[in-house]
Amino acid sequence: MSGEPVATAPKKTLLAWSSGKDSAFALHELQKDPAFEVVGLITTINAARERVAMHAVRVELLARQAEAAGLPLWPVRIPEPCSNEQYERAMEETMERAREQGVAAVAFGDLFLEEVRAYREKQLAKCGIEPIFPLWGRDTKVLARTMLDAGLRAVLTCVDSKQCPRHFAGRAFDEKLLQELPASVDPCGERGEFHTFAWAGPMFRRPIPVQIGERRVQGRFVFTDLLPEAAPVAR
Repeated sequence: MSGEPVATAPKKTLLAWSSGKDSAFALHELQKDPAFEVVGLITTINAARERVAMHAVRVELLARQAEAAGLPLWPVRIPEPCSNEQYERAMEETMERAREQGVAAVAFGDLFLEEVRAYREKQLAKCGIEPIFPLWGRDTKVLARTMLDAGLRAVLTCVDSKQCPRHFAGRAFDEKLLQELPASVDPCGERGEFHTFAWAGPMFRRPIPVQIGERRVQGRFVFTDLLPEAAPVAR
């Protein structure tokens, strides 16, 4: 025997993909870690609207993100409205499929909400799949600027007007926005103050350019529609 350590194969990992900056940066961190092989992006989709749940991003843009990341999309379609029981059933079916394909872990872009992490751990324990939290516990003030320094670019698609000024909907996630956020708003929007769409960064092979569309108010939430930007016509 040579005495050299035996190399272990990286864990096949799915990433819970919201289309926003946190899941995008979690992908970036996993891409650098030889212990994990990301094999797909799981996204819950509002089947009635054909948009990413909560973020309200068009499925077409979601598909462009997956293509730019070079990863297959694992869509989980849920009804509107969707009960917790319906959501959990849909996720359990997806996890059963994942286990059949040799997936050993699911990664999340969660940052510090203990109850959210505990829920994910409890649900995955039922199917024997390991939960991974690549960004957990990082200072969000530092993390937000680390994302920008790494080249991540995003736009705010949804704002909770009870926590964050409604006119922030549709703005770029950039240094200027971070400087203008009220002190009560987490710089990464971890408490649901805002949601984003990541359109460029080191996790993508190419940018996913978008145009700002209409603004829509639904109760306390202000949504900004994003439209795929057409490629320039060759002349």
